[in-house]
Amino acid sequence: MWQSQERFAVVLLDVKNRLLGTQVITIGTATETLAHPRDIFREVIRHGATRAIISHNHPSGNLDPSPEDIALTRQLLAGAQFLSIPLLDHLILGNGDYRSLRQTTALWEEYPQGD
Repeated sequence: MWQSQERFAVVLLDVKNRLLGTQVITIGTATETLAHPRDIFREVIRHGATRAIISHNHPSGNLDPSPEDIALTRQLLAGAQFLSIPLLDHLILGNGDYRSLRQTTALWEEYPQGD
């Protein structure tokens, strides 16, 4: 489904990577959304999740991560390490396709998640 606004969501998983639910954290503009790590981890903890995947869409369809996407992912990976709640991936969605930052960046090597 085509979205005219960026939406940032978290997929909530249990210790066996079973789906507990999904939660939209923020809805932004056509070009950006502001998601704060505290808001993301608040939802993860509130739902009793022990693992998470984050995702957001790019209404333009361009799947390349922005510098802000990379910076937020770094913050979230560091927070996930501290909280012992592995962040399994950050997916960028657009035009019916996706990009996995775990598969296309070295961030998970910089911030191992112990998963």
